[in-house]
Amino acid sequence: MDIRTSLAAQTYAMARTAAAAEPQPDGAGAAMGRAAARFVETLEKGEETARDAMTGKADPHALVEALAASQTAVETAVTLRDKVVEAYQEILRMPV
Repeated sequence: MDIRTSLAAQTYAMARTAAAAEPQPDGAGAAMGRAAARFVETLEKGEETARDAMTGKADPHALVEALAASQTAVETAVTLRDKVVEAYQEILRMPV
């Protein structure tokens, strides 16, 4: 193998790693992931409280609070979904 070919391959490998995108831990994707995790946690807590209320381990007041929190979480998720769909449709309407 020619030394110039080896040098070119080495330079290409260094340039490729330097130009690679680095993951952004605090980006929008991470924030959406955290929001989704909190959403799931809220729903799971509501389901657990509902099971406890049916077996007599939780009082009705705790059940009402858990159901209200679950309802708020679902309404927030639906509103967010509607806004994303609306923004996507607006982008599709843009002239090229």
